[in-house]
Amino acid sequence: MSSTNRLLKQWIVEALSFYSGQAHYLTVSKWIWEHRRQELFETGDMFYKWQYQIRWMAIELRKEGILVPANESPSGTWILGVD
Repeated sequence: MSSTNRLLKQWIVEALSFYSGQAHYLTVSKWIWEHRRQELFETGDMFYKWQYQIRWMAIELRKEGILVPANESPSGTWILGVD
């Protein structure tokens, strides 16, 4: 996995933590844009595809058990899993 994908996964978790563990994916995108904009600019081509990539990274986070499965959360809402 590329370092930019690892960053996106980290930022998703940071955003969800900021919102007490759950938020709509658009809210997560807005948080990333507001808090990580400069870093997005510095990633090169990732700047042009990051909003698409975060959806794939959310799938990876679900596979890892970090996010609850899609069928266990409201549509469009990402929720941090509970260990």
